[in-house]
Amino acid sequence: MGMLIKKMVRMAVALVTKLIFIAVGVVICMPVFLVLTGSVMGDSDLQECLAPVFELGQGFVTWRLIPQYPTVDHYIRLLFQSPQFFILFWNSVKLAVLILAGQLLVGVPAAWAFAVYQVRGKNLLFTLYIVLMLLPFQVTMLSSYLILNRLELLNTHWSVILPAIFNTFPVFVTYGGFRTIPKALIEAARIDGAGECYIFFKIGLGIGRSGILSALVLGFLEYWNMIEQPFAFLEDKFLWPLSLYLPEIDWTQAGFAFAASVVMLIPAIFVFVMGQDYLEQGIIYSGLKA
Repeated sequence: MGMLIKKMVRMAVALVTKLIFIAVGVVICMPVFLVLTGSVMGDSDLQECLAPVFELGQGFVTWRLIPQYPTVDHYIRLLFQSPQFFILFWNSVKLAVLILAGQLLVGVPAAWAFAVYQVRGKNLLFTLYIVLMLLPFQVTMLSSYLILNRLELLNTHWSVILPAIFNTFPVFVTYGGFRTIPKALIEAARIDGAGECYIFFKIGLGIGRSGILSALVLGFLEYWNMIEQPFAFLEDKFLWPLSLYLPEIDWTQAGFAFAASVVMLIPAIFVFVMGQDYLEQGIIYSGLKA
């Protein structure tokens, strides 16, 4: 009898735990669901739902799980009648691709050097990297602004690209991937006469590619959605990335803004789904000891 009661208690606890996780998941996903439904709502639906915010200024916003008059007019206007949207979209692609390419050229060799070579002051320098990684953008914004202004790079895409290329976070994540390579394997390659470049490209990039890919996934998710850096360094709105694209919103523009948000989500979701395994490995590598 006691065993039966214990089993029933365990089942009840497991059920309650699952229900709690489901409830938390629903709450987390609710904003995305609201954006999706809002993007296919007609203007009359949006006016009725958002009137307390944009017109009356009192009361609470209501929402329909299923639009009364669904429409794709907002997507048609966005994709076929808004050239500015595509300018900003390609700005986002340009910034993300160039930043990630630069981080591959700069951060990966730096991470390999930290992981493989024993030099005096390495631990101190790596600690400095971690400190710089922990500093928020607000702390470094003024110094970055002064340097970029001196180099006459303000109001150009390079003012966003160059500081991001030398970000220390991809070095930290990639370093964790390289640390998983057995030192005995590297030493054996050196004994066999392999050069340092051969070891880096064949062994380092071959075995440590999961750390590199996790840094790329994390980097894309960050730079595709960045707001503060371009807002601080880019004055010309035609240089802005898509993350800053937002029309002047009233209830007549709300559906258009919802549709733009959905389109912007698509590349991020695609990269997240394709790189989910590497993203998990990157989180694990971030917890490895130096």
